[in-house]
Amino acid sequence: MATPRDVPRDIGTFIRDLRRNARISLRQLAEQAGVSNPYLSQVERGLRKPSAEVLQQIASALRVSTPLMYLRAGLLDAKDGQGVLAAIAADPDLTVAQKQSLSQIYETFRRENSRAKADTATAEEG
Repeated sequence: MATPRDVPRDIGTFIRDLRRNARISLRQLAEQAGVSNPYLSQVERGLRKPSAEVLQQIASALRVSTPLMYLRAGLLDAKDGQGVLAAIAADPDLTVAQKQSLSQIYETFRRENSRAKADTATAEEG
């Protein structure tokens, strides 16, 4: 994977960049995500690897897609149906904010299509 200047090298750097882009303090993010300030600081500095649950809480607090956070942490790969998110995350021509926006739009479309499929299946059964 390319390492352009826009793409963080690890999950901690990625989280720190998202937090700074959102213009919130470490303390504010820790509170919103329900984790301790020292723990989040260690995650951002690469001293700790957060669990999937903590990543989900951080993603929610930062208003980014959980799959994107999992991709950056190495918990998902393109084989898990997340190829589009991986491509967005790796694109050197997009800013962090643009990557966040595209990922959120993509996830919204997937959720809407999934609901529509479920509704169609339910209607066909009944």
